[in-house]
Amino acid sequence: MYAFATVRELLSAMDAGEVSAVELAEAAIRRIERHDGEINAICAPDFDRALAAAKAADTARARGVATALLGVPVTVKESFNVAGLPTTWGMPRFRGFAPREDAVTVTRFKEAGAVILGKTNVPFGLGDLQTYNDLYGTTNNPWDLGRTPGGSSGGSAAAVAAGYGAASIGSDIAGSVRAPAHFCGIYAHKPSFGLLPSRGHTPPPLPPLAYDRDLTVPGILARSAADLSLLLDVLAGPDETTLGVAYKLRLPPPRHDSLGGFRVLFIDTHPLIPSASGVRHALATLAEQLSAVGVTVARRSGLLPDQTETARLYMRLLLSAMAANYPDAIYEQMGDAAARVDAEDLSLAAERTRGAVLSHRDWIAADSTRAVHRARWRELFTEFDVVLCPAMPTPAFPHDHTSDQWTRQIRIDGADYNYADQLVWAGMATTSGLPATVVPVSRSAEGLPIGAQIIGPMNEDRTPIRFAELMEEAFGGFTAPPLP
Repeated sequence: MYAFATVRELLSAMDAGEVSAVELAEAAIRRIERHDGEINAICAPDFDRALAAAKAADTARARGVATALLGVPVTVKESFNVAGLPTTWGMPRFRGFAPREDAVTVTRFKEAGAVILGKTNVPFGLGDLQTYNDLYGTTNNPWDLGRTPGGSSGGSAAAVAAGYGAASIGSDIAGSVRAPAHFCGIYAHKPSFGLLPSRGHTPPPLPPLAYDRDLTVPGILARSAADLSLLLDVLAGPDETTLGVAYKLRLPPPRHDSLGGFRVLFIDTHPLIPSASGVRHALATLAEQLSAVGVTVARRSGLLPDQTETARLYMRLLLSAMAANYPDAIYEQMGDAAARVDAEDLSLAAERTRGAVLSHRDWIAADSTRAVHRARWRELFTEFDVVLCPAMPTPAFPHDHTSDQWTRQIRIDGADYNYADQLVWAGMATTSGLPATVVPVSRSAEGLPIGAQIIGPMNEDRTPIRFAELMEEAFGGFTAPPLP
């Protein structure tokens, strides 16, 4: 009965005495045991502690305690430390590593009363748009088991979509909560850079230091936009250990509280890679629906940072961040490959190769260009409130475990394109650290979910989330996948 309920619906049901936290946890565990043999979203179950936490939540509610997530079943991406559970990032050599303390985001989940069912699967090293590794196997999309749920937070998205926990913590550097949300038909939010604390989201076996790696942010996944707002309240704010003082963050309120007040820049094409016709049609229909209810929708603006330059800059910064953890032998190979790249080659593949071995001087130059882009975004958001665009060029694609992902292709309307180039839509928000919310809006001819990405102004996360809430109220939102 409550398998696909939202966080807020579950809280209301528990407050009304209609269901207990223990009953919700037991039902979620039964659902995992029934479906996860095929979906494989939960890689590290923690059912005993979940039931104990649920019992404690019921006891607390009976005493009149009221916390933001009291008794709500949730999951956590495997890459976040949960004391006593493995943190491997999908890498077999860390099979035996289990941290002794929780990540800050996990601590905040627990303090809010959430019941953690377990951890969700990830790709090797969090480095893929699919979710599979030699430790835990392959996670499948609940809408079509032959397709990916996305990555790297694919296990989290599949778990939310399949009716396990009502929400999940993920992370995002290359659309890693946004692509899975789009592929699985749920909601997700990539916060403004630095808004959620990253301590405890650390590659094993490193200590859980408090620092923000370039481009990477913790993110949240749920079944409704309203839940994203609630989860942001729970998780946002600086790391108290860093500041030495407890701190409650106050974000600016949303710019508008009705759809008709919003000014939207709508973009559905990119100069470097096409979007599938089904995705363009879904977003074009959404733009028409928004216009019909009074939203101001523009289809072009000279204030938008150049999409080609943004994509090239993003690929350099992305690979610079990712390659910092490459083993020495692989890093040397990347250096050899970069030396062979023609200086006139401006393809995204060339930029990724250069970025993997970017010198500090060149990184500073790239960061200076990013500062110019941030200034352009600030100016754009004086004329618009949000930018509406695709989350990915296609719906969920079939599993492709070709060993060298850099040689893979993504098929779009019958033609093949470079697999990694589809990240251009993720890079629009990530490069400048902007908040971005993904909402389910339609389904493809094959019945696969299609989402839209809503990019908002820096540190005004409540604006894209509120826009998503209003869209949900006006046009509907999450639909459960056809699981038996």
